[in-house]
Amino acid sequence: MGLQTVIDLIGSTVIFGWLFLITITANASNKEDFQVNQGELICQQNLVELTKLLEYDFRKIGYCKEPDRLPNPTLAILLADSTRIKFLTDLDLDGTGPDGFPDSLYYYLGPAGGWMNNPRVRILYRVVNNLPAGGSNLGVTNFRLTYFTQFNDTLPTPVSAANLQKIYSVQISMSVENTVASAMVATVPLNSQFQSAFWQQRRLSSRNYMNR
Repeated sequence: MGLQTVIDLIGSTVIFGWLFLITITANASNKEDFQVNQGELICQQNLVELTKLLEYDFRKIGYCKEPDRLPNPTLAILLADSTRIKFLTDLDLDGTGPDGFPDSLYYYLGPAGGWMNNPRVRILYRVVNNLPAGGSNLGVTNFRLTYFTQFNDTLPTPVSAANLQKIYSVQISMSVENTVASAMVATVPLNSQFQSAFWQQRRLSSRNYMNR
C-alpha cells in the first residue's frame, strides 16, 4: 500500500467522522426542537381546555333552570378568595341538562406538589356539591382571581361575607406549564426547562347578574 493511499484513507476517515458528527448533532438538535414544539403544543392545548371549562362555569354563576329556586343571583357566590371561589349554579350532572336545582361548585388551587418533574405544577380542583374533589393535572402553576363591583372597584380578598353580594365581575389569571421537561434540556435552568402559557380573562361577568 503506497503512502498516497494511506493518506487518502486517513483523509477519508477524517471527513467521514466529521460528517458523522455533524449528522448526530443535527439529529439531536432536531429532536430537541421537536420535543420543545410538542411541549408548547401540549401546553397550549391544556390551557385551552381549562379556559373553556372556567369560562363556561363562571358565566353560569347564579343560573338555575327554575329561576324561583335561585331568585337572587347576588346570593350565588358563597366564598371568594384570591385562589378559590364557591358559588351556586345549575349543573348538568347526568348529561341530560340542568335539573332545575341549584348545585354548589367550588374551585380551589392545591399546593405545589412536584407533579412529575415540574415542582411548580399544582392541581386546580373542581368540587361539585359534596362529592370528592376532582382535578386534572394539566400543568397549572398559577391561578388567581380578582373581584370587581359593578362600578369597577376592586374588592380586597378574601372578600368578606358582607361584600360577596357586591361582586359583579371576576378577573381570572392563569399560567400553565408542561408537567415533564425534556431530557435534552435537563441542564437548562429550572425556569427555562418547561414551556409555559398564560391566559387572563378580564371582567368576566355572569349574565345572571343582570337580574339584580
